[in-house]
Amino acid sequence: MPSALLQRPGRVAPAASRTAPKRRTRVFALAEARWAAAALVLFLIALPLQLTGAPAWAWGPLYAAAYVTGGWEPAWAGLTALREKTLDVDLLMIVAAIGAASIGQVMDGALLIVIFATSGALEALATARTQDAVRGLLDLAPATATRLADDGTEENVATEDLVVGDIVLIRPGERVGADGRVLEGASEVDQTTITGEPLPVAKGAGDEVFAGTVNGTGVLQVKVERDPSDSVIARIVAMVEEASETKAPTQLFIEKVEQRYSLGMVFATLAVFLIPLAFGADLTGSLLRAMTFMIVASPCAVVLATMPPLLSAIANAGRHGVLVKSAVVMERLGQVDAAALDKTGTLTQGTPRVTDIRPLPGSGLHEDTLLALAAAVEHPSEHPLARAVVDAARTRGLAITGMRDFTSTPGVGVTATVDGHTVAVGAPAPLLDDSHDTCSVRAAEVAADLENGGRTAVLVLRDGAPAGVLGLADRLRPDAAATVAALTTLTGSTPVLVTGDNPRAAARLAAEVGITGDDVHAALLPQEKVEAVQRLQAHGRKVLVIGDGVNDAPALAAAHTGIAMGRAGSDLALQTADAVIVRDELATVPTVVNLSRTARRLVVQNLLIAAVFISGLVIWDLAGHLPLPLGVLGHEGSTVIVGLNGLRLLRDAAWNRAAKDLR
Repeated sequence: MPSALLQRPGRVAPAASRTAPKRRTRVFALAEARWAAAALVLFLIALPLQLTGAPAWAWGPLYAAAYVTGGWEPAWAGLTALREKTLDVDLLMIVAAIGAASIGQVMDGALLIVIFATSGALEALATARTQDAVRGLLDLAPATATRLADDGTEENVATEDLVVGDIVLIRPGERVGADGRVLEGASEVDQTTITGEPLPVAKGAGDEVFAGTVNGTGVLQVKVERDPSDSVIARIVAMVEEASETKAPTQLFIEKVEQRYSLGMVFATLAVFLIPLAFGADLTGSLLRAMTFMIVASPCAVVLATMPPLLSAIANAGRHGVLVKSAVVMERLGQVDAAALDKTGTLTQGTPRVTDIRPLPGSGLHEDTLLALAAAVEHPSEHPLARAVVDAARTRGLAITGMRDFTSTPGVGVTATVDGHTVAVGAPAPLLDDSHDTCSVRAAEVAADLENGGRTAVLVLRDGAPAGVLGLADRLRPDAAATVAALTTLTGSTPVLVTGDNPRAAARLAAEVGITGDDVHAALLPQEKVEAVQRLQAHGRKVLVIGDGVNDAPALAAAHTGIAMGRAGSDLALQTADAVIVRDELATVPTVVNLSRTARRLVVQNLLIAAVFISGLVIWDLAGHLPLPLGVLGHEGSTVIVGLNGLRLLRDAAWNRAAKDLR
């Protein structure tokens, strides 16, 4: 099957639909289909003329025209390959058709050309439909955007001309043209095509938006933060292009064998022709049998057995937010029998949240007042823990009081004046400063209790006295436990956790998702993660590593197959990984592994189908009398069956079935 050469479509007005416009190649838009149709029409005109006894001059030129229209393209391809010292099966088919015509079997040769051309057109159409499935991703991003100049004037520009720092205007119903952050305005944005979220997400000043998402009813001004060539959509396109140009090991092996097989088939055809002739057989009968043998023994179906299932699986996975970088990776995904998972950003969302609010006795504060006090001080800070405290206060509907004299000390915390009180928020150890008064001892005990439970403790001081302690923890992904269970089912063993986090936090989270005991490896440096993966591989395991950060990149590279979480993943992890989860849905990992296994099963099915047809037809031709038209029909029919069988994985039903089988 030809590589899927993805070209960017012409510029069109921004679309306002919820999903990408459907692309569907028309049959007669393909040159192969037009030539095949012309050959078929000529054949259907000539055949009744011949059968009704019309003179040869009436139907002969029509058959000749059918030979030319249906055969010139494969003949040219075969001669081009021969010039590069490669024997192409297309050329063998043309030789067989000409050989049939040379012994008076003009109609049989024309039938071979018509069926062969029709088969080629069907393959081209199947390839085009595969490309349609992945090329639709290109339509997610609009071709143009409205850029705002410094004086406020609007300019309509191509999205590829946008640069980091540009301000673009997104009107209601328009698609976002580049990844960026909202400067002004409020709206709801449909992110289904990128993140998989089923409902529109509220966006306001400071929120991130992605290229290809659809704006709701509000107007947004967005500052471009990522070059259009590096947006999520651009990554999708680049990875799909890369995937379409690769060949799986099975395909490479088949192509290597194909050349030797084709040469052997030529010598075998000569033997089938010459040996009976040497024993007095009829010239016409011997040549016809040899031509039939050449046709039915050709490995067309074998050659087509591998790539359609794998490319279809890649296209289907891409539509569901999993970018598999090559056919090699898609084949290898189905081989994994062990999994290693990172914690932060993989099993968790990578964003902390407030889980505990512990006012200290004697502070006079309740939970809400303690949280509001901490949020007032943390409000100017950009630290992830500070953002979590402020978000928790807003979620509870608490008023965040104004403050002054804000200072920040790295490694310690922040300090500000709130309602006349000096309030400090930060790490317990440096703020307590080895104090041994009763209140400080109690604060240290509460902090230690929270940390023993796998949480990060944040101490709040008011006028130098401990007022309370907040506990924060990362958010576990909703689908984390189900993913671990599904990977356990697929691989036959529980995944291992490899994380740089502290052992207490790692053990607590691992227990929540079903990973226990020796399968938890914590406080690991990047090289130690690699060593953990290598230990598994030393026992013959084919390890799948899933991670997101720079510290995961070495393990992703060392693994049999590596998958990166794309939404928050580092650039290094995304480049190193073999596949990327664009929509940040961890549950898609076992689904794509199961889909890969389905693709591998279809490859085996296709090879068996091809082998049965070829061996059956060859035995029939050698042991009996196989009519040339029937041989052509059997050979081309098996090729079409194999191609269509592989393309079954293009359907959404294949993805849904792969997910359902894991439940």
